[in-house]
Amino acid sequence: MTDIAYVTGDATAPGGEGVKLIVHVCNDLGGWGKGFVLAVSRRWPEPEAAYRRWHRERVGNDFGLGAVQFVPVGPFLWVANLIGQRGLRRGSKGVPVRYEAIDAGLAAVAVKAAELGASVHMPRIGCGLAGGTRSRIEPLIAERLTARGVPVTVYDVG
Repeated sequence: MTDIAYVTGDATAPGGEGVKLIVHVCNDLGGWGKGFVLAVSRRWPEPEAAYRRWHRERVGNDFGLGAVQFVPVGPFLWVANLIGQRGLRRGSKGVPVRYEAIDAGLAAVAVKAAELGASVHMPRIGCGLAGGTRSRIEPLIAERLTARGVPVTVYDVG
């Protein structure tokens, strides 16, 4: 088992060698316009376009909580759009984060990472606009990824 590495930096510019998979959390409404997705869109148009198409065509696909869409953005780089957030705002039903959806999505990420021989890179998923807590997210990352030997780096903006 490996530990989660925490670094200061930009998760859209992951360090290290080999294939890399950038994971981030998206909402289930088709909204893309705040938070980490803005950094993703500044670097590559493909993840946003793929997410919007995935949402638009959701009647005929797996779009929904816990699903993950893997989008290649370079020869050794992928972005994983993980649906782990119900709606956009905090309200009477609490925060938008859905831990069970993040857990299911990370299980799919583990399979893809193994298939690609990839390391996983991410911001503090589920903890920003989604309103989640690191104490609930970190064990999911550890169980689904690092316990299975997938190297994980979490990036904090400097």
